[in-house]
Amino acid sequence: MTAIASVKGRRVWDSRGHPTVEVDVTLKNGVLGRAIAPAGASRGTREAIDLRDGGKALRGKGVTQALDSVNGPIAAGLIGRDASDQRAADNVMLTLDQSPLKETLGGNATVATSLAILHAAAADAGLPLWQYVATHYGCTPSLPLPEIQIFGGGAHAGRRVDIQDFMIMVPGARDFEEVMEITNEVYFAAGDIMASRGKLAGVADEGGWWPVFDSNEEALETLVAAIEKAGEKPGENVVISLDIAASEFGKNGQYRLALEDRAMDSGQLIDMLGGWMDSYPIASIEDPVGEDDPDGMIEFTQRFGDKVQIIGDDYLVTNAKLVEDAAGAGACNAVLVKVNQAGTVSESVDTFRAAKAHGWGAIVSARSGETEDVSISHLATGLGGGQLKVGSFTRSERMVKWNECLRIQDVLGRDAFVGGAPMMNTWWGAKQKETA
Repeated sequence: MTAIASVKGRRVWDSRGHPTVEVDVTLKNGVLGRAIAPAGASRGTREAIDLRDGGKALRGKGVTQALDSVNGPIAAGLIGRDASDQRAADNVMLTLDQSPLKETLGGNATVATSLAILHAAAADAGLPLWQYVATHYGCTPSLPLPEIQIFGGGAHAGRRVDIQDFMIMVPGARDFEEVMEITNEVYFAAGDIMASRGKLAGVADEGGWWPVFDSNEEALETLVAAIEKAGEKPGENVVISLDIAASEFGKNGQYRLALEDRAMDSGQLIDMLGGWMDSYPIASIEDPVGEDDPDGMIEFTQRFGDKVQIIGDDYLVTNAKLVEDAAGAGACNAVLVKVNQAGTVSESVDTFRAAKAHGWGAIVSARSGETEDVSISHLATGLGGGQLKVGSFTRSERMVKWNECLRIQDVLGRDAFVGGAPMMNTWWGAKQKETA
Protein backbone atom coordinates (compact mmCIF):
# COMPACT_ATOMS: atom_id res chain seq x y z
CA MET A 1 0.00 0.00 0.00
CA THR A 2 3.03 2.30 0.23
CA ALA A 3 3.57 2.00 -3.53
CA ILE A 4 3.69 5.33 -5.35
CA ALA A 5 0.71 5.77 -7.69
CA SER A 6 1.46 9.22 -9.10
CA VAL A 7 3.99 12.05 -9.01
CA LYS A 8 2.79 15.50 -10.06
CA GLY A 9 4.78 18.72 -10.21
CA ARG A 10 3.27 22.20 -10.35
CA ARG A 11 4.59 25.74 -10.43
CA VAL A 12 4.10 27.74 -7.23
CA TRP A 13 5.75 30.95 -5.95
CA ASP A 14 8.31 31.63 -3.24
CA SER A 15 8.81 34.45 -0.74
CA ARG A 16 10.68 36.59 -3.27
CA GLY A 17 7.89 36.21 -5.83
CA HIS A 18 9.89 33.80 -8.00
CA PRO A 19 8.55 30.53 -9.42
CA THR A 20 9.47 27.30 -7.69
CA VAL A 21 8.55 23.62 -7.82
CA GLU A 22 5.89 21.90 -5.72
CA VAL A 23 5.45 18.12 -5.94
CA ASP A 24 2.55 15.88 -4.91
CA VAL A 25 3.34 12.20 -4.36
CA THR A 26 0.17 10.09 -4.07
CA LEU A 27 0.26 6.48 -2.90
CA LYS A 28 -1.99 3.70 -4.17
CA ASN A 29 -4.11 3.96 -1.03
CA GLY A 30 -4.73 7.67 -1.70
CA VAL A 31 -2.29 9.03 0.89
CA LEU A 32 -0.68 12.29 -0.26
CA GLY A 33 2.75 13.78 0.43
CA ARG A 34 3.55 17.33 -0.70
CA ALA A 35 6.68 19.51 -0.58
CA ILE A 36 8.08 22.68 -2.14
CA ALA A 37 11.64 23.43 -3.23
CA PRO A 38 13.26 26.52 -1.64
CA ALA A 39 15.87 28.63 -3.44
CA GLY A 40 19.04 30.39 -2.30
CA ALA A 41 20.49 33.76 -3.30
CA SER A 42 23.93 33.15 -1.81
CA ARG A 43 24.92 29.81 -3.31
CA GLY A 44 27.97 27.60 -3.14
CA THR A 45 29.44 26.70 -6.52
CA ARG A 46 29.28 22.98 -5.69
CA GLU A 47 25.65 22.77 -4.59
CA ALA A 48 22.79 21.23 -6.58
CA ILE A 49 21.59 23.57 -9.32
CA ASP A 50 18.04 24.86 -9.66
CA LEU A 51 16.98 24.16 -13.23
CA ARG A 52 15.63 27.46 -14.59
CA ASP A 53 14.31 28.26 -18.06
CA GLY A 54 16.36 31.38 -18.74
CA GLY A 55 15.25 33.99 -21.26
CA LYS A 56 13.31 37.19 -20.58
CA ALA A 57 10.10 35.82 -19.11
CA LEU A 58 9.93 35.73 -15.31
CA ARG A 59 13.45 37.17 -15.20
CA GLY A 60 14.74 33.88 -16.52
CA LYS A 61 13.58 32.04 -13.39
CA GLY A 62 10.81 29.95 -14.93
CA VAL A 63 10.68 26.29 -13.88
CA THR A 64 9.02 24.67 -16.89
CA GLN A 65 12.03 22.43 -17.52
CA ALA A 66 12.18 21.35 -13.87
CA LEU A 67 8.46 20.51 -13.96
CA ASP A 68 9.04 18.50 -17.13
CA SER A 69 11.63 16.53 -15.15
CA VAL A 70 9.14 15.81 -12.36
CA ASN A 71 6.19 14.95 -14.59
CA GLY A 72 8.32 13.00 -17.08
CA PRO A 73 11.34 10.87 -16.17
CA ILE A 74 11.07 11.24 -12.39
CA ALA A 75 7.42 10.20 -12.31
CA ALA A 76 8.06 7.32 -14.69
CA GLY A 77 10.93 6.07 -12.56
CA LEU A 78 9.10 6.31 -9.24
CA ILE A 79 5.58 5.01 -9.97
CA GLY A 80 5.21 1.60 -8.35
CA ARG A 81 8.16 2.17 -6.01
CA ASP A 82 7.87 1.78 -2.24
CA ALA A 83 7.63 5.24 -0.65
CA SER A 84 8.86 3.88 2.67
CA ASP A 85 12.27 3.11 1.11
CA GLN A 86 13.56 6.68 0.91
CA ARG A 87 17.03 5.77 -0.23
CA ALA A 88 15.84 3.54 -3.05
CA ALA A 89 13.48 6.25 -4.25
CA ASP A 90 16.20 8.88 -4.10
CA ASN A 91 18.57 6.54 -5.92
CA VAL A 92 16.10 6.39 -8.80
CA MET A 93 16.58 10.12 -9.29
CA LEU A 94 20.34 9.89 -8.79
CA THR A 95 20.50 7.21 -11.47
CA LEU A 96 18.42 9.32 -13.84
CA ASP A 97 20.70 12.33 -13.26
CA GLN A 98 24.35 11.44 -12.80
CA SER A 99 25.60 14.98 -13.47
CA PRO A 100 27.71 16.41 -10.64
CA LEU A 101 25.24 19.12 -9.61
CA LYS A 102 21.91 17.64 -10.77
CA GLU A 103 21.82 20.02 -13.70
CA THR A 104 20.00 17.48 -15.90
CA LEU A 105 16.84 17.02 -13.83
CA GLY A 106 17.36 20.08 -11.65
CA GLY A 107 18.01 20.12 -7.93
CA ASN A 108 14.70 21.94 -7.47
CA ALA A 109 12.90 19.01 -9.12
CA THR A 110 14.70 16.32 -7.11
CA VAL A 111 14.47 17.99 -3.70
CA ALA A 112 10.74 18.71 -3.92
CA THR A 113 10.11 15.13 -5.03
CA SER A 114 12.37 13.61 -2.38
CA LEU A 115 10.71 15.59 0.42
CA ALA A 116 7.24 14.78 -0.93
CA ILE A 117 8.08 11.06 -0.78
CA LEU A 118 9.15 11.49 2.85
CA HIS A 119 5.88 13.26 3.67
CA ALA A 120 3.87 10.53 1.93
CA ALA A 121 5.63 7.77 3.85
CA ALA A 122 5.07 9.56 7.17
CA ALA A 123 1.38 10.12 6.39
CA ASP A 124 1.01 6.48 5.39
CA ALA A 125 2.55 5.43 8.72
CA GLY A 126 0.11 7.72 10.54
CA LEU A 127 2.95 9.65 12.15
CA PRO A 128 3.88 13.35 12.25
CA LEU A 129 6.89 13.91 10.02
CA TRP A 130 9.33 14.54 12.87
CA GLN A 131 8.37 11.27 14.55
CA TYR A 132 8.61 9.33 11.31
CA VAL A 133 12.07 10.79 10.65
CA ALA A 134 13.25 9.87 14.15
CA THR A 135 11.94 6.31 13.76
CA HIS A 136 13.08 5.82 10.17
CA TYR A 137 16.62 7.04 10.80
CA GLY A 138 17.01 5.75 14.36
CA CYS A 139 17.42 9.17 16.01
CA THR A 140 16.32 10.64 19.32
CA PRO A 141 14.08 13.63 18.56
CA SER A 142 14.68 16.99 20.23
CA LEU A 143 13.51 20.56 19.78
CA PRO A 144 16.33 22.53 18.15
CA LEU A 145 17.95 25.74 19.30
CA PRO A 146 16.89 28.48 16.85
CA GLU A 147 19.42 30.70 15.13
CA ILE A 148 17.46 33.85 14.25
CA GLN A 149 18.50 36.73 12.02
CA ILE A 150 18.16 40.26 13.41
CA PHE A 151 19.97 42.14 10.62
CA GLY A 152 20.17 40.94 7.02
CA GLY A 153 23.13 41.82 4.83
CA GLY A 154 25.13 40.59 1.87
CA ALA A 155 23.05 39.06 -0.93
CA HIS A 156 19.94 39.20 1.29
CA ALA A 157 19.89 43.00 1.66
CA GLY A 158 21.33 44.62 -1.43
CA ARG A 159 24.84 44.18 0.05
CA ARG A 160 24.30 47.25 2.24
CA VAL A 161 26.57 45.52 4.73
CA ASP A 162 29.07 42.88 3.65
CA ILE A 163 28.34 40.32 6.38
CA GLN A 164 25.29 38.30 5.40
CA ASP A 165 23.58 37.48 8.70
CA PHE A 166 23.77 39.01 12.16
CA MET A 167 21.83 36.59 14.34
CA ILE A 168 21.13 35.66 17.92
CA MET A 169 20.70 32.37 19.73
CA VAL A 170 19.12 31.97 23.16
CA PRO A 171 20.76 28.86 24.62
CA GLY A 172 19.91 30.03 28.12
CA ALA A 173 16.16 29.80 27.48
CA ARG A 174 14.09 27.27 29.44
CA ASP A 175 12.16 26.11 26.37
CA PHE A 176 11.31 26.97 22.78
CA GLU A 177 8.58 29.33 23.91
CA GLU A 178 11.02 31.47 25.87
CA VAL A 179 13.35 31.62 22.86
CA MET A 180 10.50 33.18 20.89
CA GLU A 181 9.71 35.68 23.66
CA ILE A 182 13.30 36.85 24.08
CA THR A 183 13.86 37.01 20.32
CA ASN A 184 10.74 39.16 19.97
CA GLU A 185 12.14 41.63 22.51
CA VAL A 186 15.58 41.77 20.87
CA TYR A 187 14.24 42.03 17.32
CA PHE A 188 11.96 44.98 18.02
CA ALA A 189 14.51 46.66 20.29
CA ALA A 190 16.94 46.54 17.38
CA GLY A 191 14.36 48.10 15.08
CA ASP A 192 13.65 50.87 17.57
CA ILE A 193 17.34 51.66 17.98
CA MET A 194 17.92 51.73 14.23
CA ALA A 195 14.88 53.91 13.59
CA SER A 196 15.94 56.40 16.27
CA ARG A 197 19.41 56.66 14.68
CA GLY A 198 18.18 56.88 11.08
CA LYS A 199 19.76 53.51 10.30
CA LEU A 200 16.66 51.58 9.20
CA ALA A 201 15.95 50.97 5.49
CA GLY A 202 13.25 48.30 5.75
CA VAL A 203 13.15 44.50 5.92
CA ALA A 204 15.57 42.17 4.11
CA ASP A 205 14.89 38.92 2.23
CA GLU A 206 14.73 36.72 5.33
CA GLY A 207 12.74 39.13 7.50
CA GLY A 208 15.62 40.74 9.37
CA TRP A 209 16.05 44.50 9.48
CA TRP A 210 17.65 46.03 6.38
CA PRO A 211 20.34 48.26 7.86
CA VAL A 212 21.99 51.50 6.84
CA PHE A 213 25.18 51.09 8.84
CA ASP A 214 28.47 52.86 8.18
CA SER A 215 30.57 49.80 8.98
CA ASN A 216 30.09 46.08 9.49
CA GLU A 217 31.11 46.36 13.13
CA GLU A 218 28.37 48.94 13.74
CA ALA A 219 25.91 46.08 13.25
CA LEU A 220 27.56 44.18 16.12
CA GLU A 221 27.51 47.25 18.36
CA THR A 222 23.83 47.81 17.58
CA LEU A 223 22.98 44.15 18.18
CA VAL A 224 24.61 44.23 21.61
CA ALA A 225 22.65 47.41 22.40
CA ALA A 226 19.43 45.68 21.33
CA ILE A 227 20.12 42.67 23.56
CA GLU A 228 20.66 45.04 26.48
CA LYS A 229 17.56 47.08 25.63
CA ALA A 230 15.60 43.82 25.70
CA GLY A 231 16.65 43.35 29.32
CA GLU A 232 19.26 40.66 28.68
CA LYS A 233 22.97 40.59 29.43
CA PRO A 234 24.91 39.81 26.24
CA GLY A 235 26.76 36.52 26.52
CA GLU A 236 24.54 35.03 29.21
CA ASN A 237 21.15 33.81 27.95
CA VAL A 238 21.67 35.43 24.55
CA VAL A 239 24.69 35.04 22.26
CA ILE A 240 25.52 36.25 18.75
CA SER A 241 25.90 34.13 15.63
CA LEU A 242 27.32 35.39 12.34
CA ASP A 243 27.11 34.17 8.76
CA ILE A 244 30.05 35.89 7.10
CA ALA A 245 29.33 34.31 3.66
CA ALA A 246 32.88 35.26 2.71
CA SER A 247 32.63 33.71 -0.75
CA GLU A 248 30.31 36.59 -1.64
CA PHE A 249 33.07 39.18 -1.22
CA GLY A 250 36.27 37.20 -1.69
CA LYS A 251 38.15 35.05 -4.16
CA ASN A 252 41.42 33.12 -3.96
CA GLY A 253 42.11 34.29 -0.42
CA GLN A 254 41.63 37.98 -1.20
CA TYR A 255 38.64 39.83 0.28
CA ARG A 256 37.09 43.26 -0.05
CA LEU A 257 34.59 44.81 2.36
CA ALA A 258 32.78 47.17 0.01
CA LEU A 259 31.02 49.08 2.78
CA GLU A 260 34.35 50.15 4.23
CA ASP A 261 36.29 50.15 0.93
CA ARG A 262 38.73 47.82 2.63
CA ALA A 263 40.81 45.08 1.00
CA MET A 264 42.43 42.30 3.01
CA ASP A 265 43.95 38.88 2.61
CA SER A 266 42.82 35.73 4.37
CA GLY A 267 45.03 36.29 7.41
CA GLN A 268 43.79 39.85 7.87
CA LEU A 269 40.15 38.74 7.62
CA ILE A 270 40.78 36.05 10.23
CA ASP A 271 42.45 38.60 12.51
CA MET A 272 39.48 40.95 12.12
CA LEU A 273 37.01 38.22 13.06
CA GLY A 274 39.20 37.22 15.98
CA GLY A 275 39.07 40.82 17.20
CA TRP A 276 35.29 40.77 16.96
CA MET A 277 35.20 37.61 19.07
CA ASP A 278 37.30 39.38 21.70
CA SER A 279 34.83 42.26 21.83
CA TYR A 280 31.40 40.69 21.32
CA PRO A 281 29.61 37.56 22.62
CA ILE A 282 29.95 35.57 19.39
CA ALA A 283 29.28 31.84 19.78
CA SER A 284 29.10 30.73 16.14
CA ILE A 285 30.59 31.84 12.80
CA GLU A 286 29.52 30.47 9.42
CA ASP A 287 31.77 30.54 6.34
CA PRO A 288 34.39 32.87 7.88
CA VAL A 289 36.48 32.53 4.70
CA GLY A 290 35.61 31.66 1.12
CA GLU A 291 34.82 28.20 -0.23
CA ASP A 292 38.02 28.40 -2.34
CA ASP A 293 40.21 29.18 0.70
CA PRO A 294 40.88 25.84 2.45
CA ASP A 295 44.12 27.09 4.01
CA GLY A 296 42.22 29.99 5.54
CA MET A 297 39.49 27.70 6.92
CA ILE A 298 42.10 25.39 8.44
CA GLU A 299 43.89 28.34 10.03
CA PHE A 300 40.63 29.77 11.35
CA THR A 301 39.66 26.40 12.85
CA GLN A 302 43.08 25.90 14.41
CA ARG A 303 42.91 29.30 16.08
CA PHE A 304 39.27 29.37 17.16
CA GLY A 305 37.80 25.88 16.82
CA ASP A 306 37.93 25.23 20.55
CA LYS A 307 36.24 28.54 21.27
CA VAL A 308 33.34 28.92 18.81
CA GLN A 309 31.23 26.88 16.45
CA ILE A 310 32.65 27.15 12.91
CA ILE A 311 30.05 26.22 10.30
CA GLY A 312 30.70 25.24 6.71
CA ASP A 313 27.91 26.25 4.33
CA ASP A 314 29.20 27.24 0.88
CA TYR A 315 32.38 25.50 2.02
CA LEU A 316 30.66 22.10 2.47
CA VAL A 317 27.37 22.39 0.51
CA THR A 318 25.62 19.59 2.44
CA ASN A 319 28.02 17.02 1.00
CA ALA A 320 29.10 14.06 3.15
CA LYS A 321 32.39 13.61 1.30
CA LEU A 322 33.32 17.26 1.75
CA VAL A 323 32.54 16.92 5.46
CA GLU A 324 34.85 13.89 5.65
CA ASP A 325 37.58 15.76 3.80
CA ALA A 326 37.22 18.86 5.98
CA ALA A 327 37.27 16.85 9.19
CA GLY A 328 40.43 15.11 8.05
CA ALA A 329 42.07 18.44 7.23
CA GLY A 330 40.99 20.12 10.48
CA ALA A 331 38.65 22.62 8.82
CA CYS A 332 35.29 23.54 10.46
CA ASN A 333 33.55 21.83 13.37
CA ALA A 334 29.95 22.06 12.15
CA VAL A 335 27.98 21.80 8.91
CA LEU A 336 24.90 23.58 7.62
CA VAL A 337 22.40 21.06 6.27
CA LYS A 338 20.25 22.44 3.43
CA VAL A 339 18.23 19.72 1.73
CA ASN A 340 18.05 21.57 -1.58
CA GLN A 341 21.80 22.10 -1.50
CA ALA A 342 22.25 18.32 -1.66
CA GLY A 343 19.16 17.65 -3.76
CA THR A 344 17.70 14.67 -1.88
CA VAL A 345 16.75 13.73 1.68
CA SER A 346 19.10 10.73 1.68
CA GLU A 347 22.17 12.78 0.76
CA SER A 348 21.27 15.35 3.41
CA VAL A 349 20.95 12.67 6.10
CA ASP A 350 24.29 11.20 4.98
CA THR A 351 25.86 14.63 5.53
CA PHE A 352 24.20 14.94 8.94
CA ARG A 353 25.51 11.52 9.97
CA ALA A 354 29.02 12.27 8.70
CA ALA A 355 29.10 15.42 10.83
CA LYS A 356 27.86 13.63 13.94
CA ALA A 357 30.40 10.82 13.44
CA HIS A 358 33.16 13.42 13.79
CA GLY A 359 31.58 15.07 16.82
CA TRP A 360 30.53 18.08 14.78
CA GLY A 361 27.46 20.24 15.09
CA ALA A 362 24.78 20.04 12.38
CA ILE A 363 22.43 22.95 11.73
CA VAL A 364 19.36 22.29 9.57
CA SER A 365 18.74 25.43 7.51
CA ALA A 366 16.21 27.20 5.31
CA ARG A 367 17.06 29.33 2.27
CA SER A 368 16.48 33.01 1.53
CA GLY A 369 13.75 32.09 -0.97
CA GLU A 370 11.24 30.17 1.16
CA THR A 371 7.60 29.09 1.24
CA GLU A 372 4.97 27.74 3.63
CA ASP A 373 6.70 24.33 3.58
CA VAL A 374 7.64 23.25 7.14
CA SER A 375 9.73 20.17 6.31
CA ILE A 376 12.91 21.51 7.91
CA SER A 377 11.23 22.06 11.29
CA HIS A 378 10.42 18.35 11.32
CA LEU A 379 13.82 17.28 10.00
CA ALA A 380 15.70 19.29 12.63
CA THR A 381 13.51 17.82 15.37
CA GLY A 382 13.38 14.25 14.11
CA LEU A 383 17.11 13.97 13.46
CA GLY A 384 17.85 15.52 16.84
CA GLY A 385 20.11 17.98 15.03
CA GLY A 386 20.20 20.47 17.87
CA GLN A 387 19.98 23.68 15.82
CA LEU A 388 17.65 25.23 13.26
CA LYS A 389 18.33 28.28 11.07
CA VAL A 390 15.23 29.67 9.36
CA GLY A 391 15.83 33.38 8.93
CA SER A 392 14.33 36.12 11.03
CA PHE A 393 11.34 36.76 13.27
CA THR A 394 8.97 38.24 10.68
CA ARG A 395 7.42 37.13 7.37
CA SER A 396 5.10 34.19 7.35
CA GLU A 397 7.44 31.89 5.39
CA ARG A 398 9.78 32.17 8.41
CA MET A 399 7.26 32.24 11.24
CA VAL A 400 5.42 29.17 9.94
CA LYS A 401 8.54 27.13 10.69
CA TRP A 402 9.02 28.56 14.20
CA ASN A 403 5.31 28.07 14.90
CA GLU A 404 5.51 24.46 13.75
CA CYS A 405 8.23 23.88 16.34
CA LEU A 406 5.89 25.24 19.01
CA ARG A 407 3.24 22.74 17.92
CA ILE A 408 5.79 19.94 18.05
CA GLN A 409 6.79 21.09 21.55
CA ASP A 410 3.19 20.48 22.65
CA VAL A 411 3.73 16.81 21.82
CA LEU A 412 7.38 16.30 22.74
CA GLY A 413 7.26 18.47 25.85
CA ARG A 414 9.37 21.41 26.97
CA ASP A 415 12.11 19.17 28.33
CA ALA A 416 12.93 18.15 24.75
CA PHE A 417 14.40 21.61 24.05
CA VAL A 418 18.18 21.35 23.60
CA GLY A 419 19.22 24.78 24.89
CA GLY A 420 21.70 25.21 27.68
CA ALA A 421 25.36 25.48 28.52
CA PRO A 422 26.90 23.63 25.53
CA MET A 423 26.21 26.54 23.15
CA MET A 424 27.28 29.30 25.52
CA ASN A 425 30.43 31.17 24.54
CA THR A 426 32.40 30.56 27.72
CA TRP A 427 35.56 31.86 26.04
CA TRP A 428 34.04 35.31 25.62
CA GLY A 429 32.55 35.19 29.11
CA ALA A 430 35.94 34.32 30.60
CA LYS A 431 37.50 37.29 28.83
CA GLN A 432 34.89 39.61 30.32
CA LYS A 433 35.71 38.35 33.81
CA GLU A 434 39.42 38.94 33.19
CA THR A 435 38.77 42.60 32.37
CA ALA A 436 36.16 43.17 35.07
